[in-house]
Formats: sequence, C-alpha cells, structure tokens
Amino acid sequence: MDGQQEVIEFLSRAAAYGPEIGAVERIDTHISAVFLAGTRAYKLKRAVRMPFLDFTTLEARAAACRNELEVNRRLAPDIYLGLAAVTREESGGLAIDGAGAVIDWLVVMRRFDQDGLFDRMAERGALTRDHMRDLAGAIARFHADAPVRGDRGGRASMLWTIDNNARSMAPFVTGVFAAEEVERLRAAAVNALNGVSGILERRRQDGRVRRCHGDLHLGNVCLYEGRPTPFDAIEFSDDIACIDVHYDLAFLLMDLDRRDLRPLASQVFNRYVELTGDAGALAAMPLFLSCRAAIRAHVSAAAGRNQPEGRRAAYDERARGYLARALRYLEPPPPRLVAVGGLSGSGKSRLAGGLAPFVGAAPGALVVRTDVIRKRLSGRPPEARLGAESYTPEMTDQTYGALYAAAADALAAGHGVIADAVFAKPEQRQAIEDVARKAGVPFTGLWLEAPAEVMMERVANRRANASDATVEVVRGQLDYDIGPMTWRRIDSSGAQGDSLRSARDAVGV
Repeated sequence: MDGQQEVIEFLSRAAAYGPEIGAVERIDTHISAVFLAGTRAYKLKRAVRMPFLDFTTLEARAAACRNELEVNRRLAPDIYLGLAAVTREESGGLAIDGAGAVIDWLVVMRRFDQDGLFDRMAERGALTRDHMRDLAGAIARFHADAPVRGDRGGRASMLWTIDNNARSMAPFVTGVFAAEEVERLRAAAVNALNGVSGILERRRQDGRVRRCHGDLHLGNVCLYEGRPTPFDAIEFSDDIACIDVHYDLAFLLMDLDRRDLRPLASQVFNRYVELTGDAGALAAMPLFLSCRAAIRAHVSAAAGRNQPEGRRAAYDERARGYLARALRYLEPPPPRLVAVGGLSGSGKSRLAGGLAPFVGAAPGALVVRTDVIRKRLSGRPPEARLGAESYTPEMTDQTYGALYAAAADALAAGHGVIADAVFAKPEQRQAIEDVARKAGVPFTGLWLEAPAEVMMERVANRRANASDATVEVVRGQLDYDIGPMTWRRIDSSGAQGDSLRSARDAVGV
C-alpha cells in the first residue's frame, strides 16, 4: 500500500482530471479507494493481500479491474464506462491514460447521487414497494443471464462459507465476540447444512449455481435514472461470487430484515419467485440468511479496528447484533398455512402481500397465487394477458392442483405459506385445508368481502397485475353459490390497514 501512496495523492488532486474539475471526494474501503471527480468516479484497487484476495501485483490489479468491468456491465452498463491507466510520464509525473508506462489501473464509472444509495434511502424511509418489485426484476434478469457454474456451489461451497466465517471471527473473540457463541453458530450452521445438503447438490446440478453478484446488500444498490441498479459485484473470488442464486438474494433479504424492513424483504422475495418460478431453496433459506448475517458480523468487527477509539464501540455492538441475528435465523418459527379467498377485486392479493411478512420464517411466507400459477402453466410472464382458452374448467383444475402442490412443498420445507385464490367452491376450500392437515401445520382460512361496486372499481383501475379479471368477470362471480362458509369473514371494503389488522387478529400474528 505504501507503494501506492503517490498514486493516491495524485488521484486526490483535481488537477489529475482536468481544469474544470472542482474538489475531489474520496471514499475508502479495505480493498479500494474511489475518487469522485466531476461526473466520473475512479476506482483504484489497493495493493493489499487478504485471505480471499491478493492485489499486491500490478498484473493482479489489472485482472481484477477487467473482471469488475465485465461482471458489472451486466448489471449496470450505464454506470461502468471502462478502464483507465495511471501512467508515469517522461517528466517523472503521473497522468491518467498518458503516454508513459502503466503503474496502476482504474475502473471508470459514471458518478451518481450518493443519496440514491439504497442503504441511505432505507435510513430515511424512502424505499417503496415499487422499488422492491423493480429491484427483484433486475436481479431475476441478471441471474437468468448469468453463467452457470456447476463446478461451484452445493454443500462444499456452504461449508467453506461456514468455516471461513468462523475463521474470520476468531481474531475478535476476546474483544468483540464470545468464543462459545462463535462455536455455537458454527455447529448450528453445520447442522443446518447437513439437513439441506441434498437440496443444495440438486440445485447445483440443475444450474441454480451461477456467477452471481456476491455482495448484494443495500449499500451496493442505487437508484440510477429512476431504476434500482445493483453495482459493485464481487470480481475477485469465485468462492464468493459463484453461488446459489437464492444465497445471492439472501444478502439483500437479510439486510432489509435487520433494518426492520421485513415487509420490503417479503416483497422482493415473493416477486423474485413470481418471476423465476424458483422456490426450491426454501429449506436452505434459514442457513443462507444466517451465513449472510455472520459475514456482516466479522466485517463489522474488522471495520471497527480501523475506527478511532471513540467510534469502535458502535461497530463492535453492531457486530454482536449480527452474530445474534445469525443464530436466530437458524431457529425459525414453525410453518403454517393461511388461505385468502374472495371474489375478484376483494383485495386478496393486497392482503396476502401485507400479511406475508408476519407469517413463518424470514423473510415471510411464500405467497402462492393462482393468477401467477396460471400464467406459469401457460408459459407466460405474470403480467401477460391470457385468452379464454386458459380459463377452461380443465385449466382451472390444473391451476388449483399446482397451487396445492406448491403449498405442500413449501410447508414440507419448513416455510410458511399464504395461498391466494378465489376459492369459490367448497371443494377448493376443503382441498387447501387438507394440505395443511396432511402437513401437520396450523391452518387459517380468510374470506374477503366488499360491495360489488368497490370490487368492480378496483378491477377497472388495476395496472400491471397478474389477474386477468375484468368488470364483467366480477359481475359473473356475483352469482356464484359459494356454499357454506366456515372461513373467517373479513370486510375488505375499507383501508388496507384495517383489513390487515383483522387478518392478523384472525391468524394470531
């Protein structure tokens, strides 16, 4: 690092970038220094060696810069512009992309408003449901296009993570962590891994391990030109970046959850599953969340060592909080099944989404919805419009059958479920109750009701919704004979908060 001091001092001066550049801002991390100059950001790899990387040679830093550019252009092509060389000129001075010998490399990015970072937006309560839906879409697209890495992932990858977390906490067991808690976490994580190793291996064989982001927390997402945009993906370690896609997503879910934003975490999670159809890692989610919290525990402890004495205590307390969270994730609450029924426009999906964060393990219940399942069975995305051929009695029976199967699979994985469907027929309601009975979990049925004009107005005003229901469909449903209703009736005509309070009271959460 001392060998880079001249480079760092040069890049800290406005003159390095041209006559019209004002003050240069500098952001330091343990492996990089970022210089904000005018409309650009210049990222320098520090010449450091750590257990997971070695940037001590110019060749290694050059390769890391190339790799960073490649992976992040798949996520944020408008932000990652290219590479630039720091050169030694004949005069002995330094230049950016000069004619002299290259002595270091920079990743050049388009500068963005730091207030648009999602961690800052979370702190001021500015993140919304739409942000989460759009972010889930961006992540789903990135994962779909990411290279498959069947040589990584599975049991071996997670065991490496567990052991690496324990090793990384070891230097702090005297001043930050209690040694017995670190060992308890390691043992509990290995025990959890033993229970899901088969699932992880099948997912690896099925192509669910990909070249992912690897560091997908809120500080690495920004609002760029109105779009949630992940950036700063891991470029230096296949062990960290080539992982199960749900383990990649789990970092974001954990970060939202630890900020008391589980409703937003639930929205990201369920939207991601809607778009991908991948709910196959539910049994591993407690382990994934725990490992992500453990990573932040030792990172926070290490960051505290670089702080002045007066600020170190806050980092240590945060690290202990992450360790406690990592342990809690490995003791999830038992699963349960909630069914939300009602005619189109009664507010089923709105209520299901609002209730999900309060049901079962983090990040909240899996919402299985006939509207989305019908699209998936037809090979269409959730918001595509389907024709009459997709609403035959046979297709409806197939859709409900897939709903029951998805709910049963999630419950078997230990995860809570909310089933969202009209459930107009007594036999459909009985079938979903039977799913809970066979799984040996508690069941609550909710039947939503609202005046016809309210339901028709809601349906008429829908935008970007998986439901194909129209006002005419609602009129036809009004003549349904729903038979005896044993589920808890909820008046859903008022404010969403009122309906949600009634539903939580009925479920007992």
